[in-house]
Amino acid sequence: MRPIPHPIPYQGSKRLLATAILRHFPADVRLLIEPFAGSAAVTLAAASRSKTREFLFGDVLQPLVSIWEMILDAPERLADEYEILWKQQVGRSREHFLAVRERFNQTDDPVCLLYLLARCVKNAVRFNSNGQFNQSADHRRKGMNPDKMRRNILGASELLQGRARVECGDYRDFT
Repeated sequence: MRPIPHPIPYQGSKRLLATAILRHFPADVRLLIEPFAGSAAVTLAAASRSKTREFLFGDVLQPLVSIWEMILDAPERLADEYEILWKQQVGRSREHFLAVRERFNQTDDPVCLLYLLARCVKNAVRFNSNGQFNQSADHRRKGMNPDKMRRNILGASELLQGRARVECGDYRDFT
């Protein structure tokens, strides 16, 4: 079995639990709903094992949902833009991270969020009381290499193509 592509590094991801979760998955499910998607670990694991035909996943964080929308609808563009941001850090890693964080906090740019998730300390998402991303950069590593990120983005897109929808909002509203 091919490795499951995971483009979004996320602390607290269900990635390691997905196999155990899928052991309890009924055989006749038509639609999997993953309401607290984050990195969509359960959705990706179920898709890679052909556990169901359709997927609905979402989150309350709009920029995160926008990353998934790009994975589904414009994966090459997301990979290209991530690569540009990643390469701009060379020689000025700390300043670049802070500039991207500031830009994200002003614009909610999903590509900026993907870069921040890949670079922040322990991939731990942190927001302040005003809703601004405030986690620090992990200075021991530079984030996911653009080639690996591209493989993960394209792989996730291929797994979910034509079978998935993503929504932003309260999980009680997902239908």
